[in-house]
Amino acid sequence: MQDFFNIQDIEEEYDVVVLGGGPAGMTAAMYAARDDLKTLVLEKQFPGGQVAITEFVENYPGFYEGIMGADLSENFYKHAEKFGVLIRSGECLSIEMDKEYKILNIKNMDKPIRTKSIILCLGAHWKKLDVPGENKFYGRGVSFCATCDGSFYKDKEIAVVGGGDSAIEEGLYLTKFASKVTIIHRRDKLRAAKIYQDRAFANDKIEFLWDSVVTAVNGEQQVESLSIKNVKTEEESELKIAGVFVFIGQTADTELVKELVKLDESGFIVADESTETSVPGIFAAGDVRWKPLRQITTAVSDGSVAAKGAQKYIGETFGE
Repeated sequence: MQDFFNIQDIEEEYDVVVLGGGPAGMTAAMYAARDDLKTLVLEKQFPGGQVAITEFVENYPGFYEGIMGADLSENFYKHAEKFGVLIRSGECLSIEMDKEYKILNIKNMDKPIRTKSIILCLGAHWKKLDVPGENKFYGRGVSFCATCDGSFYKDKEIAVVGGGDSAIEEGLYLTKFASKVTIIHRRDKLRAAKIYQDRAFANDKIEFLWDSVVTAVNGEQQVESLSIKNVKTEEESELKIAGVFVFIGQTADTELVKELVKLDESGFIVADESTETSVPGIFAAGDVRWKPLRQITTAVSDGSVAAKGAQKYIGETFGE
């Protein structure tokens, strides 16, 4: 990845530009390049997306013993590069239409990029609690990444908010460091897969606070406690902890295209199984697309379908 930050070799025209370098984006780029389409991936943060900061992946087919998230991300990167994909650090600021071409204006680039098709792999980010103290203590006890920040809480008591796969999986990971992990869930049962539930219930370091929500994050210089409210009894209490990890769902990163393509009421891009959006030649893959399941496997599937859709669109529109 030594050339990732070198944008000098980005050319002015491509067949396919992929916005986002997670599993969906890397797969889309690899498939497009294999079909001899000139392909560019622009990733504004770091290649791999959320997979890169996931400690361990054990549900990706073929890796039956599991694989580190960072290693899987690197494999995606290398696989795309093998077929000639140019992968660079870059942020798209706006997208304009010029008949069949799409014009991308890129941060820190003097000239725009022309492309015949775009594959949007913009991803999603974790929802916030939107309670007093959350923003104040972000990075000082409030976190959305267990892999990034778990080691800071060795032998300390912490909390995890949420009840889905991510919350329970990350809660289990945090028991490697914390002396106690309290999982706070607004319902009286978890939504996570049974395998994660079984592991959590069997872990002596994990306790559950059911039917409860966080109403405030408290402290002086860093997080010291949470204000808790029981949604059934309305009883209020205080939970003393050193940190809180929030995993309560995701919000699509669609600010760039909210006026360009059709979104659903939750802000995710509307695209059926063909992955084509409301704009011909623009496709959406991965977590940014509305779908019932957001996993690495579904992202990879989207990416391959989107690349084939782009190839078909280019052939029909540009006669190639």
